[in-house]
Amino acid sequence: MFKIQRRCSYKHQKPEDDVICSILRAYNHIAVVGLSEDPWQDSNYAAAYFMQQGYIVKPINPHVPEVLGLSAYPDLLATPGPVETVQIFRQNDFVSEIVEQAVAIGAKAVWIEDGLDDGASVARACNAGLRVVTHRCMMVEHDLHLGQA
Repeated sequence: MFKIQRRCSYKHQKPEDDVICSILRAYNHIAVVGLSEDPWQDSNYAAAYFMQQGYIVKPINPHVPEVLGLSAYPDLLATPGPVETVQIFRQNDFVSEIVEQAVAIGAKAVWIEDGLDDGASVARACNAGLRVVTHRCMMVEHDLHLGQA
């Protein structure tokens, strides 16, 4: 397993940059909700990237038994802990349920991938004390903050 780079080399320009960096630096266990077994899908590529960076990835996909050589789980509630960051690659219709499950399992952060938008779910996660990132690609942000140190 690779050692996770902990030093940020990116000049933070907005308050969101501090939140992003703190999530990427502090939390090693990522549940990737909607992780596809198709290597051309963004979810698969991102999960493989985070595994290479030393993060512990937990695939969440009820339609497959395994992804990237890892056992897949049908939902967050069935996932063995810990889960610190919940990375969401599902359609907007599913975001609310995923956020509810993230709160229920005690996740620390929810990362709603770029292209998704559910303001009520963002508010729910924030009110529950989770750190939340929206409209950003987690892999791109990792490379910006921690990939060049």
